[in-house]
Amino acid sequence: MPASHAMSGGDQVVLRADGLDLRFGGMMALSGVSLEVKEGEILAVIGPNGAGKTCTLNCINGFYRPQRGEIFFHGRRITTLPPYRIAELGISRTFQNIELFTGLNTLDNLMAARHIHMRRGALAGFFYFGPMRREEIAHRKVVEDIIDFLELEPARKRTVGLLPYGLRKRVELGRALALEPKILLLDEPMAGMNVEEKEDMARFIMDISELKRIPIVLVEHDMGVVMDIAQRVVVLDFGQKIAEGTPAEIKKDPRVIKAYLGEGEIG
Repeated sequence: MPASHAMSGGDQVVLRADGLDLRFGGMMALSGVSLEVKEGEILAVIGPNGAGKTCTLNCINGFYRPQRGEIFFHGRRITTLPPYRIAELGISRTFQNIELFTGLNTLDNLMAARHIHMRRGALAGFFYFGPMRREEIAHRKVVEDIIDFLELEPARKRTVGLLPYGLRKRVELGRALALEPKILLLDEPMAGMNVEEKEDMARFIMDISELKRIPIVLVEHDMGVVMDIAQRVVVLDFGQKIAEGTPAEIKKDPRVIKAYLGEGEIG
């Protein structure tokens, strides 16, 4: 891993979660979880199964509302905003289970993600001339750039439901990019992939970070990948944050090693 990547990340905090508590009935999913995401960095959130990683992302993008704690994005409190408003602010998300329109092709899936940027109404679309046509061309250019960036050209006109698994995951990443995010939440983007697919996805994530300068929160089980591409790591266990630091610090932290006993080696 290039040394420059390990040091890239600014000091300005883009997103901050303070003391999140999340309960489902009597079960405590998150207890006092706090984290910060800084400009230009990849922050990994790791932990054993059921540690609260996806719950944390669900609080950030408004799917869950924590019973306690606050979330700020560029200094603005977003804790109680609905998911569509949070998406409009520039918080984009991928999911563990692929959430695509399987009957549409790659191009149409990416165009569908542009809906929050579309300014013209249905009536203008019916007549389809002048401003509406110019807007359509502008949206299509954004989508074509993403197809180039993620090397999706061979899949652009293919039905997404018929694509290999690794390519579908890449299309989902493309759809998140089509929202023109100010921050990207990636929930296990490499789950179920083979080694070659994981290497491709890791490269694209690093390119998004370095070339597009989009800060990323990465929830991922593959510790090798996490240790390679993240600048900082937050570790959750049973809904609590037990450690935070650089990959090198996290590897040696006795609390992390204890949490992962039986889960396989770290790094």
